[in-house]
Amino acid sequence: MAIQRHEITSGPGPRMSRCVVNGDMVYLCGLTASDTSADIKGQTQQILDKIDGYLKTAGTDKSKLLTAQLWITDMKNFADMNSVWNAWVDPENPPARACVTANMARPEVLVEIMVTAAK
Repeated sequence: MAIQRHEITSGPGPRMSRCVVNGDMVYLCGLTASDTSADIKGQTQQILDKIDGYLKTAGTDKSKLLTAQLWITDMKNFADMNSVWNAWVDPENPPARACVTANMARPEVLVEIMVTAAK
């Protein structure tokens, strides 16, 4: 089965595919908010909306999430970020998840999320 790559970037940032589909697996890159003037809740919601869109493009949805990796700049924002995540994630099918503190490539980015899903 051919590997499908969606939204291959060309710069000025890193060259990558935002979504890769291989067989029954879907891999999303680390996604950040488009409007980084938003607070952690707003940035998280923007990212989750992007995830929904990429999963739909790949022919799946959040109920098929397998793993999620979340990076936030400050754990004092964890509860706010997590409230948005908990309202979004499928409560019957939550993925295996990790959340860590990290420095981001740009200081205005407060959260980055990367997921893997089945089709």
